[in-house]
Amino acid sequence: MLFTSYAFLGFLATLFLLYYLVPGRFQWKLLLAASYLFYFAAGPAWLLYILATTVTTYFAALRIEDMGRRQKAYIKANKDQLSKEEKKAYKDRIKSGQWRWLLACLLFNLGILAVVKYTNFAISNVNGLLRAVGSARQFGFWDIALPMGISFYTFQALGYLIDVYRGTVEAERNPGRLALFVSFFPQLIQGPISRFGDLAQSLFAEHGFDGKRFNYGLERILWGYFKKLVIADRILTGVNAIIRDTGTYRGAYVFVGMLFYALELYADFTGGIDITIGIAQSLGIGVKENFRRPYFSKSVKEYWRRWHITMGTWFTDYIFYPISVCKPMLKFSRFARAHFGECIGKRAPVYLSSFAVWLATGIWHGASWNFVVWGLGNWVILMVSQELEPLYARFHGRFRVQGSWWFKLFQVVRTVLLMSCLRTFDCYRDVPLTFRMFGTLFTEGNWHILWDGSLLGLGLSVVDYGVLLAGLALLVTVSLLQRSGSVRDRIAAKPYPVRFLVWYGLFLAVLLAGAYGIGYDASQFIYNQF
Repeated sequence: MLFTSYAFLGFLATLFLLYYLVPGRFQWKLLLAASYLFYFAAGPAWLLYILATTVTTYFAALRIEDMGRRQKAYIKANKDQLSKEEKKAYKDRIKSGQWRWLLACLLFNLGILAVVKYTNFAISNVNGLLRAVGSARQFGFWDIALPMGISFYTFQALGYLIDVYRGTVEAERNPGRLALFVSFFPQLIQGPISRFGDLAQSLFAEHGFDGKRFNYGLERILWGYFKKLVIADRILTGVNAIIRDTGTYRGAYVFVGMLFYALELYADFTGGIDITIGIAQSLGIGVKENFRRPYFSKSVKEYWRRWHITMGTWFTDYIFYPISVCKPMLKFSRFARAHFGECIGKRAPVYLSSFAVWLATGIWHGASWNFVVWGLGNWVILMVSQELEPLYARFHGRFRVQGSWWFKLFQVVRTVLLMSCLRTFDCYRDVPLTFRMFGTLFTEGNWHILWDGSLLGLGLSVVDYGVLLAGLALLVTVSLLQRSGSVRDRIAAKPYPVRFLVWYGLFLAVLLAGAYGIGYDASQFIYNQF
């Protein structure tokens, strides 16, 4: 059930109506039923996967929390009889048991994810090695369909389990409530990856109808559809033309494709997140923002604080920090300090932990080497930038350009181009091909295509380019206005005729300028593949 389908709009309208008609105590149950219906429509067999994750996470979290409660009760009841050493030994034994439950649940659910998402990738690499050594033996690929949103709901469920283990949230005793947290349908397509402590309060609360809140949610949904249908799906035609015909579209076309894909990905991903947040807001549920104007970032580090924020914080909290402070890493750091000096010793935990994060980020995005190289490419740029910070400081101390408008513009353009270059691995999906195509930027010398009308051969007409430029101008304008407050609040403060013209105009833009009809096909959101 695509977000852009008539079936989904009918599903959503029916849900809104029923949600505010049923008694408040039944609202979360209605959402649970709607979420499972949504998932059932995507693939009935896939319900087994999400149910397996929910059930194992539920029981593991309860077991971990109950062990912790028994520990506290036992120590409190026997505090006068137990020595300090006995208390420590008992706590260590309980912690070890909790760790075993956590590890078993993590391995089970990550194992499911690995099997359905990475089995054929592993087989492909084994077959490649066999061919390389001259063996005729080849393994057949498995016919496994990737369940919708499995990476998102798996990470969301395991984040909850780790938080219970850490004691930062209490285990949910109601299995239906946990099932809703794992399966809340707006997030299944592409996130955000919510934390239980952030989402639970509003997700399970009773909500009366609030006209202003409901309208704000609908406005956010409409804005998301504008990004997706008017911009992303329209420019997708040009992106596909460039990346699918690598014999024709080389050199400057690669540069055009990089920029086109940067716009498509942003409009597609943020448009989907706008729809998700808008749906949740219309229901009275608070979902965290996932983007903060990432294309205004002045460095790659800043960019990753603004892009797919919930994914970045998940990897930071559950991979980077545990690895960087674990006993083996601290032991290695002391070894490095002793044998290689203070400089390397203090950097080693950061670099190795960051390497693990970006390797996992690349693998999470897709089961192919292009995503691995993309992830490690980000790691290299971030680490090099960090090492060059003293040089940057000396440069700015001498030339005093920091803060000037033109240097800020240079930093923004530089960041966008760096990220666009890395995303060519996402476009071509083949590492050697990506390097070859990127190399043609410097060998073909066909930059005249930027002004001689050749870009009209990409399947986009003059009208299409006009719509894209107008849409891009609106995106930039809204982003600039958002830096000083909510655009919706500003519009809401205007007289009714102005508000009507703004939102009705946007609705007409989606209706009349959306990329559908003959020659177009409303596509699934890019991040649904994850």
